[in-house]
Amino acid sequence: DELRPILASKHQNEGFAERSKQWYQRRVAITAGDIATVRKLGKPPHLIMRIMDCALLLFQKGISKITMDPDRPGFIGTSWPDSLKLMGDTKFLGNLLNFPKDTINDEVVELLEPYLSADDFNLERAKAVSGNVAGLLSWCRAMSFFFSINKEVLPLKANLAVQEGRLIIANTDLAEAQAQLDAKQKELDIVQAKFDGAVSHKQMLLDDAEATRRKMTNATALIEGLAGEKTRWTEAGLRFSDQIKRLVGDALLCTGFLSYSGPFNQEFRDLLQKNWKTMCMRNKIPFSEDLDLIKMLVDQATAGEWVLQGLPTDNLSIQNGIIVTKAARFPLLIDPQGQATIWIKKEKSTDCDSALIPLL
Repeated sequence: DELRPILASKHQNEGFAERSKQWYQRRVAITAGDIATVRKLGKPPHLIMRIMDCALLLFQKGISKITMDPDRPGFIGTSWPDSLKLMGDTKFLGNLLNFPKDTINDEVVELLEPYLSADDFNLERAKAVSGNVAGLLSWCRAMSFFFSINKEVLPLKANLAVQEGRLIIANTDLAEAQAQLDAKQKELDIVQAKFDGAVSHKQMLLDDAEATRRKMTNATALIEGLAGEKTRWTEAGLRFSDQIKRLVGDALLCTGFLSYSGPFNQEFRDLLQKNWKTMCMRNKIPFSEDLDLIKMLVDQATAGEWVLQGLPTDNLSIQNGIIVTKAARFPLLIDPQGQATIWIKKEKSTDCDSALIPLL
């Protein structure tokens, strides 16, 4: 726990240092020829003069009295003569590259703020009016930002040295504690191995006992189950015999349903079934009084799959699905709502395009 704040402080210091380095490196290459070109301008663009005023402030050179520019309302007046002197120094470019960043203070940054906050004080605008000299604008912004970071970095650097000293002491204590832990861990491993062996042997005995108990339970259940099978098989044989007697009538009713019920609604289909059952009784043909056409002609899994494919769940729709799938000829579908079309396309997805022939 003591190491966590130390390491966190170290990572924070390294992060600030990296950010300041990246911002300091944000500048466009400037050559002596570029500086000479700017110096030759009789009346350079106002933005260039304000950029050079920022450089004067950063180098802490004297500038003219700060007044508003009479030619550009809303802008601060410039100190172009002082800027020419700064650029006239043969070491100007070298001073830019090796600028003593730690000399920037709150006063300098406060003086830079009116320049940096101007709407046209950006790299794109500077490039448009001054070419590569626009790199000075990025350099000025980078120095201002560097100061805001450096204010936090300097105390962190001092704190880092203190925390690193604590880290060395903590690591030493940690190494000693780790050595003691390793010795105790070896003793624990020996005891743990003995314990694991005893637990394993115990578990083996429990498993054998459980396996024997399951075998006994299964054997008992099998004996008891077989004792009742004779009765169940006898009853099942009687049911099958009765179903065989009624099979002809049930098949006749199902065949009539498939052959003639297609065009009709549910009420008329029920009426047909009632009439056919009367004819079967008249001709003494056995049939099931509680015959369910859906259960007789399709299994529950298939009907459930149809529902998932978009077929409605009512009995009429399921019966229509049976007629479509069981019919010997292509069915004619009256489908104003498109439900049947959706279902058939999903149910016969491989060849539905050739099977569906719209008439209207």
